[in-house]
Amino acid sequence: MKIEIFGSGCTKCRRMYDNVVEAVKKTGADADIIKVDSLADIISRGVMMTPSLFVDGKEVVSGRVPGVNEIVDLINEN
Repeated sequence: MKIEIFGSGCTKCRRMYDNVVEAVKKTGADADIIKVDSLADIISRGVMMTPSLFVDGKEVVSGRVPGVNEIVDLINEN
C-alpha cells in the first residue's frame, strides 16, 4: 500500500503525517508512507487543498487532518 501526504510542511501537514504513522502501526498494514512537499509535485497531482491524503493513488482526504481512527478505516477499506 502506498500512502502519500501532500502538504507544504505546515503544522497540519505534520500532524497528518503523525496520524498516518500511528494508524499504520495500529493496523499493521504494509504501507509506504511518503511525504510530498514539493509545490510542483502537489500541483501536478491536482491537489487543490492541503493537507491532502492519497491512498494507492486516490485522494481520500483534502483540506483537513483526519483522526487516527478515520485513517485506520481508510486503510482497512483499501
